[in-house]
Amino acid sequence: MRGTSGREGQQAPAKRVQFSSPFLPYLFLAPQLAIILVFFYWPSVQAVQSSFYLEDPFGFGSTFVGLTNYTDVLKSTEYLGIARFTAVFTALVTFFALATGLLLAVKADGVIRGNAADKTLLIWVYAIAPPVAGLIGMMFFNQHIGPMVELARWFGWDIKVGLDYSDTAFAMIVVSVWKQIPYNFIFFLSGLQGIPVSVREAATLDCRSELRRFWTVTLPLLAPTAFFLLIINTTYALFDTFGVIDVMVKDKAANNPITLVYKVYMDGFRGSDLGGSSAQSVILMLVVLVLTVFQFRFIERRVHYN
Repeated sequence: MRGTSGREGQQAPAKRVQFSSPFLPYLFLAPQLAIILVFFYWPSVQAVQSSFYLEDPFGFGSTFVGLTNYTDVLKSTEYLGIARFTAVFTALVTFFALATGLLLAVKADGVIRGNAADKTLLIWVYAIAPPVAGLIGMMFFNQHIGPMVELARWFGWDIKVGLDYSDTAFAMIVVSVWKQIPYNFIFFLSGLQGIPVSVREAATLDCRSELRRFWTVTLPLLAPTAFFLLIINTTYALFDTFGVIDVMVKDKAANNPITLVYKVYMDGFRGSDLGGSSAQSVILMLVVLVLTVFQFRFIERRVHYN
């Protein structure tokens, strides 16, 4: 009886899924692998190859130039200035989108606990396409009817989006942050509502300060969610804001701020410099790779999943 009860107390081992054929799992993976191969790896190889050539925009020929495209890009003061703006833009959009989403989630926690309908309504803004968000942002910053322009005039600030570099950059950051807040909000709210009630009650008994409880208990428990959102928001600021930027700077003055992704588009599709734009895309891909390695190697060490 003692041996039997001991065996019953042991957890049953997990069952392994058995396939009728050893090739069946690969067959299930084939569609996703095909998409990755066709839309990621193949264009990446083509971009690396094109970066070493000076190509005719009409496809009549190409000349091997080695690393000339890379040296021209890295020596360009215009490109370095855009790179600096991209770094600042990415940092500000990521920080304010995460901070605002977390603040709203903390305030909303407990008010809409367990209400799936409210959560769905709050994330609807994220479904707006970036070009549409850019168009709405242009309406907010319109010189004649824009509420943000009227608000700024109360403080003596005459915002001129599309004409002034700093004003355009400010508008781009505001619209990009506004677009991403609902996504961060719903994830942070879900993370907060996943914290056990017993942990909350124990923290309340141990510490009266609400701010201290947040920094010592709540935020460490949200670390996995925050790390995931950090990666998502960094990627969003680098790439997914293309539609917002395109709408807000198109057909405007030439001194508008743009990011590295939009620079690739401008040189490749408008300037017909295929080799130079390919070199820029390879450099951007390496930057993203370095950022990803840094995030997973150094930041993830501070994340505890248990």
